[in-house]
Amino acid sequence: MLISFFEEYPTKENLAKISLVSIPTKLYIAAESLDAFYKIKDRIKSKKVKEVIYWPLLKKEEGCWLSPFAERKALKRIMQETRNVPLLWDAELPKRRLLLLKNLIFFHKNKRMIKDFLSSHEKDVYCAEYFPEKGISYWLLKALGLEFSAKEYGNYEVKMLYSSMHGFSEEFMRKEIEKGIEDSGGKFIPAFGTLAVGARGDEKKISLDILERDLGIAKEAGVKEAIIFRLGGLTKEYAKVLKKYS
Repeated sequence: MLISFFEEYPTKENLAKISLVSIPTKLYIAAESLDAFYKIKDRIKSKKVKEVIYWPLLKKEEGCWLSPFAERKALKRIMQETRNVPLLWDAELPKRRLLLLKNLIFFHKNKRMIKDFLSSHEKDVYCAEYFPEKGISYWLLKALGLEFSAKEYGNYEVKMLYSSMHGFSEEFMRKEIEKGIEDSGGKFIPAFGTLAVGARGDEKKISLDILERDLGIAKEAGVKEAIIFRLGGLTKEYAKVLKKYS
């Protein structure tokens, strides 16, 4: 099983944590433009890193993440520059909730534009999606333009199954992972964690025992790749656990 990493803040300090990685890996690196991404990518020299994927982020005033409620011009910019580039599509609602009202008029146009982009994209697209919580259903996420079926769009489905934030049971995790593999035709990638705080600000560190449990369930289910949020929180202790399941 390939074990990859998200890095939302690709600072020199966070990227230096690659030195703790002794297994083949892949990185998903956040940047506000493709040029910025390439500059960051050029600084990554580890031979353990087999691939680096562009994770486009918008400016806060544009919506930060990619959804039909983000600024239309910003979405068009990202689509234009990533037409032939493998990318992580981070499908989340804007951090600034006022954008939900401001861009409601463009919701249907933006949603259609996103669907057309994902359907026609020639390279790999990894759609990172919310895990439905607090009564939010997959149906609602799909209606909001935040959930994309691998069988319909050809993308990889990345589900953020962060046990440290939700307290998932072993039975629940096993069921969700097995269902994800089946529903996606094998193009399912669970994301585990978290190892460090992200943009939300309320992320809790996962324990070594629970991280090992989640990775064990994924490997037993036949998952080909799992992603860890995020590289900057990696320690020697976490690295030892990851090595067991690579």
